[in-house]
Amino acid sequence: MQKDISIPKVEKVYVAAVQEWNDDFMENSWYAHLINDSDAKLEMAIVVSRAYGQINGEDRKTGTFRHAFKEVEPNSSVKIELLENNVLQLNNEFMVTFFIGDKLYDKTYVFRSNTINDKALADVPVLNKRGVLLK
Repeated sequence: MQKDISIPKVEKVYVAAVQEWNDDFMENSWYAHLINDSDAKLEMAIVVSRAYGQINGEDRKTGTFRHAFKEVEPNSSVKIELLENNVLQLNNEFMVTFFIGDKLYDKTYVFRSNTINDKALADVPVLNKRGVLLK
């Protein structure tokens, strides 16, 4: 029965952390984005995010957040959420599930603790900005 289940490989869909100006905090803040660098539309995209890890030897975790996007057009992106400074020292996990046509795709992206920083900047496709990119 397992041989009948086909899980296609996710390609050209990324999660990126990009700094943008935040009027509420009056500073640059990190935001997570879902990037669709493919020529296909992502339908019924669901992103489940959480952060977990240790701070000063103590286990910490955030609540689980769920985000739904009816469509993510080809060669476009959607903003997922603000990444508060105090969770950057934790592992930030994004479980992404979506359809392309009638096929279900699923991939988990994890920003390891303290990897979202100015030293890890790279070019982010579609956004044409610098950020921390997970492929």
